Amino acid sequence: MGDLVWILLSAMVVNNFTLAMFLGLCPFMGVSGRVETALRMGLANIFVLLMTSLCAWTLETFVLVRFPFLRIIAFIVVIASLVQIVEMAIKKLSPTLFRQLGIYLPLITTNCAILGLALFQTSRGYSLVQGLFFALGAGLGLTLALVLMASIREELELHDPPAVARGMGLVLVVAGSLSMAFMGFAGMGSGA
Repeated sequence: MGDLVWILLSAMVVNNFTLAMFLGLCPFMGVSGRVETALRMGLANIFVLLMTSLCAWTLETFVLVRFPFLRIIAFIVVIASLVQIVEMAIKKLSPTLFRQLGIYLPLITTNCAILGLALFQTSRGYSLVQGLFFALGAGLGLTLALVLMASIREELELHDPPAVARGMGLVLVVAGSLSMAFMGFAGMGSGA
């Protein structure tokens, strides 16, 4: 059980896909304007990451053993299919959220964090349960990054920063500061 908790926490905080590995920056910059929208985008990513993990393990175990040269193509097809399912479900269940997420919802397909998860999971040789914990940790970490950025951006709207620091420049400074803070977790577990 300790291994599973470490895999989860490592993917969520220590090796956060967005703030430590710089994967998934498109939704991080684009959907982090409001906390509610960021949280919902994070939940959609968690679902896609979990399903990708399950499919990647299944493909790796039963198909890609015989055809390893199809690995990246197979993962891209699975991810694109899963995102289409999520997009249709959100459009049907919550048209308002569908409009809020806009172009960023189909962009989950090209989110390198999703493909990175499948490749990292299979290259590390994770079992099904370990892969699911890894996916959950990665999704929670992405959600944490989105919500942190969104809450800071909402707070910045209440203040009047200098004109030179408004807009995307300030967002990039905040993103860099968050990234440095999360990189401080890299020494965890080193025993020093």
